Amino acid sequence: MDKISKLFAGTLFLIFVFLLIFLQGYAFAETIVDNAGRSINFSKPFQKIISLYGAHTENLFYLGAENQIIGVSINDTFPKKIKEKPKFSYHDDAEKFIAAGPDLIIIRPMIDKGYYKLFNTLEKLGIVVVSLQPSNTEEIYEYWLKLGLITGKNQQAHNMVKDFKDQIKYFTTLNLNIKKKKIVYFEAIHSKMKTFTQNSMAGFVLKTAGGVNVAIDAKASRNTNIAIYGKEQILSHASEIDVFLAQKGIMNNVTKTIIKNEPGFQAIKAIANDQIYLIDEEIISRPGFRLLKGIKTIGEILYPNIYIN
Repeated sequence: MDKISKLFAGTLFLIFVFLLIFLQGYAFAETIVDNAGRSINFSKPFQKIISLYGAHTENLFYLGAENQIIGVSINDTFPKKIKEKPKFSYHDDAEKFIAAGPDLIIIRPMIDKGYYKLFNTLEKLGIVVVSLQPSNTEEIYEYWLKLGLITGKNQQAHNMVKDFKDQIKYFTTLNLNIKKKKIVYFEAIHSKMKTFTQNSMAGFVLKTAGGVNVAIDAKASRNTNIAIYGKEQILSHASEIDVFLAQKGIMNNVTKTIIKNEPGFQAIKAIANDQIYLIDEEIISRPGFRLLKGIKTIGEILYPNIYIN
């Protein structure tokens, strides 16, 4: 082969290599839009993630992205393995985050708005910030798929969606055996007499478990999934309520005794019959796979003959 042929062959090889690199980068290019309207463009999955919301952390673990998480929220408790992860808070200064060297920080809209200066500073320093939180059950699937994209766990995310939908179908079939549905009041925050809206995660869990929400007329307050439902409104349904459910956790640190001793609540049928149940808020309010556990838990309370087998 003469020099010109060798040079030509070498040039073609270099063009091929550069084209291959370009096409690989293009093939992996992804874009997601978060709840704040940020358009996040990335050519490879993020590898050093700080999650500042328990639902994000839980879902990332479920997707198998545990080794990509370098930090979690100080309030995270599930799964147990998060104890091994460094703790972070939106009250921390920017320097703590910078020192950890994340390539992505995942937050939720409430934190994004409340601590704008912190996250704006981090973004200016080149750290990607993504704010995600589905507002209803229809958005959960898209949310899981976005988590799959940013972590490179696309197939796992699609499997997660499919498995969840399959379980919902199972519960729907199970509910065909219910002859008379139970009327339920579902408390969100006792001290403020707040309940859940129909479109909330908890509302979805209750409905899927075969329960009937007595507070169907509850109107969302401040663009949230909970609603003020005053004592007068609750007591107007006193004779109808078969079961009184209350989420228990950071948002609602309540006990059965507190509920029983609430003035006027003795008139509620469920209270008089001691049909009061506290449900871990993490399995009914977070947009994670454990919503299925919430459904089963409530189903077993309402219809033990059907759900316990």
